[in-house]
Amino acid sequence: MLRHKCYDAVQSLRVWFNSGTKRKVENCLKNGTRRAPSGTMTAFVLSVLFLLPLAMADITPGCKIRFTSRGLEMLKYETQRFVEEELSNITMPEMKGKDGRFQYTINNVKITQMNLTHVDLRFQPDLGLFFEVENSSITLNFHRRILYWFFYDVGTINASAEGVNIHTALNLIRDEVGRLKISNITCDAYITKMKAKFSGTLGRVYDFVATFLTTGMRFLLNQQICPSLDHAGLVSINALLETIPVRSEVDSYIGIDYSLLKDPVVTDSSLDMDFRGMFYELQNENDTLPNDGATPIMTEYDKMVYLALSEYFFDSGLDAYFKAGMFKTEISNGRMSKDLEMLLRTTYFGTLMMLNPALMEAPLALELEVTASPRCTIKSTGASVVVNAIVNVLVLPPGQPPVQLSSMTMENKFNAKVSMKGKRLTVNMDLRRFKIFSNKSALESLALIPLQGPLKTMLQISVVPLINNYTKRGVQIPLADGMDFIEEVVNYYNGYIVIGANLHFTKGLREIIESKVAERDNSV
Repeated sequence: MLRHKCYDAVQSLRVWFNSGTKRKVENCLKNGTRRAPSGTMTAFVLSVLFLLPLAMADITPGCKIRFTSRGLEMLKYETQRFVEEELSNITMPEMKGKDGRFQYTINNVKITQMNLTHVDLRFQPDLGLFFEVENSSITLNFHRRILYWFFYDVGTINASAEGVNIHTALNLIRDEVGRLKISNITCDAYITKMKAKFSGTLGRVYDFVATFLTTGMRFLLNQQICPSLDHAGLVSINALLETIPVRSEVDSYIGIDYSLLKDPVVTDSSLDMDFRGMFYELQNENDTLPNDGATPIMTEYDKMVYLALSEYFFDSGLDAYFKAGMFKTEISNGRMSKDLEMLLRTTYFGTLMMLNPALMEAPLALELEVTASPRCTIKSTGASVVVNAIVNVLVLPPGQPPVQLSSMTMENKFNAKVSMKGKRLTVNMDLRRFKIFSNKSALESLALIPLQGPLKTMLQISVVPLINNYTKRGVQIPLADGMDFIEEVVNYYNGYIVIGANLHFTKGLREIIESKVAERDNSV
């Protein structure tokens, strides 16, 4: 537990050492070790900054995501379109030259057509992604002004670059805030040959200088391809990755931490990412549940993407809501059935008469409050949630404080069905086991047996629908904008679940990136 508290205390040290963080670190030292002299604080901070990546890697992930080669195959088409758009926007400076009597000026260079025929996108083990274009072509159009002896000519040149080859490696890492990021791009591009066809009055006359002009044009185009792709990756694609939530609010009560714990693990067939996968209360973000659960294991590669969630992922959400005071409610008036109200009056008739006969006509209410953080259990047969609560039976005399008639303990077990909608994770609860007993005596517990059935029905009708209406809103998983899960299959294992799915692009990469850039510019 100390390890997790220390991690929370030093998490913000990367933005340096403000007074709030200093207090957290000092408390961590005070509670976990002997109090360090003030003179050693700087050394401690430097040590923390050095050891933080190791501490993050030592944390058990609550959430894992695997992208497979099948998913990459679908991404290849979107990547090809994006690269074509980036290369089509290449601009080249005006070219001027002179060779003896021959003088030329070339400007307004425009790429009119991209024909990337042989494209491959694959995993590069221990690095990231490798994008490759082989034996493709680019068609260009540009204006010319040529002076040869006493002849002056203007016109357009249609050129084609053939044998276009591009090899680009993208290094994927975890950045300082726990976000997936492209840290470096290695690019190699070359064009085998270039042809030009002149038009205009003296088009045929100048065919002999085509080689002279296209050599320079090929050199310039070679120099422009890699810088364009570098910008596309380091700026545009990183803007897309910024749409993946890292630490964000779920609602007005809790938030979710999807920070990467380490760099992605890349093999020939997959890219695996470990996320913290932890919920927290917004009013007390550092009071979190330690992760002592099982590590999710993914063994399949048939689907495009796999999402694995441990018991801790759900437990931390339940714990955060419990600490936020969400698990308490009162059932009275229209929310209580007449049959249940009549049964309560019959059960507590003697108590009401002993307290005050005038209370016989006063409204009754049930006050439910969960006494401890609920716990989730995941087995191969499914998932369940155990909830223990106190039920107080109250009488509500008009104009007076409520009067407690009885207090009982309620034990509940819900079946939990996990599903995906787009990129939001939802849970549907179903009450399966219900038990009440008295906090005072076994004899009073026997008297409560007639209440078992009606109270269970009341929970199923009044409380469970409220829970499901809330949980069906779902929580977003760490997936970029414009991508959704489809054709999901949920498998349950001991201690975790694995959701296999295919991907559907609701937007193109260009549209997502431009939307993100516009949003960022508007916020400045």
